[in-house]
This record gives sequence, C-alpha cells and structure tokens, in this order.
Amino acid sequence: MTILEIPSSALVVLVGVAGSGKSTFARAHFQCTEILSSDYFRGVVSDDEGNQEASADAFELLHLVLEKRLRRGKLCVVDATNVRAEDRARLLAQARRFTRAAVALVIDTPESIAVQRAGSRTDRIVEVEVVKRQLADLKRSLERLEHEGFDKAFKLNPADEIEIRRIDC
Repeated sequence: MTILEIPSSALVVLVGVAGSGKSTFARAHFQCTEILSSDYFRGVVSDDEGNQEASADAFELLHLVLEKRLRRGKLCVVDATNVRAEDRARLLAQARRFTRAAVALVIDTPESIAVQRAGSRTDRIVEVEVVKRQLADLKRSLERLEHEGFDKAFKLNPADEIEIRRIDC
C-alpha cells in the first residue's frame, strides 16, 4: 500500500487524460464537497457534463469555488485533465495566493485502458484522437512538472492500493 500525506488545507490537482480514472480515484479518496470537477460544473451551467462548449463558464465557476474554499483553508481536489502546464499554472497561482500547499496527483493509466474507457462511456463520447492528444500534452508537460511549483507530486497507478492521510501543517 502506498500512503500519501496531504496537508488538510491543500490544493490537490488531479492530472490525467480522459478515461484515466481521475473521477473514480477522487470519489474513492475524498469527500464529495472537496472535489471540484470540471464535468460537474459543465453540468451546472449547461445541464450536460459533456458539453465542451460550456467549458469556459464551467472553469470560471470552478475557479470561483476554488478561491472560496482555499480562503477558508479547505482541502480542494480539482478533477479535470490538467494535462497542460498552463492549465496547472492558474491553479498553482490560486494556491499561492492563499499560501496553501499544492499537490499534483498524476494518474498514470496506460493508453489502451484510457482509450477503451473513454470510448465506452455512456454519459458522453470522448474521441480517441482527443485522448491521444491529451496523452501527448501530458508527456510533454510531465518533464516540467517538478519545476512548476508543486510542493509534492506523485505519479500513481490507479490499480495500486493507495491511502490518503491528511496532515495538519
């Protein structure tokens, strides 16, 4: 078993392609109030979690809620692909603004599994090309991840047994 110690007031950034298991991981390890899901906010603003045209509004709302929770010292888990460094930079800036620790959890799922999962979704269709583009973005940006400013970064295999321990700091 892998034990991850995460500050109880941290920003946790899930990083992984569509179909990698980020949402499943989040639900298994965090309270529903702690999870800020881009899909959920797309649903809030458009009644369709898969509506990519609603992404700008969804992320505006996600960042607003993130700001409010970070200000209050609440654990925040951002469940979005976050495969590009520029996407993570805005999240890191918010954590720094409120002097909160920032933790990256990279969900490292093999391409074949992510493609299969994304293709078998019933709630929305994610094209194979999208998953492959996300994988390429992720591979490019992972080389720089340790230099982005995260306090901790972990690469996780979703099949591994993982325990999250919250620590006060």
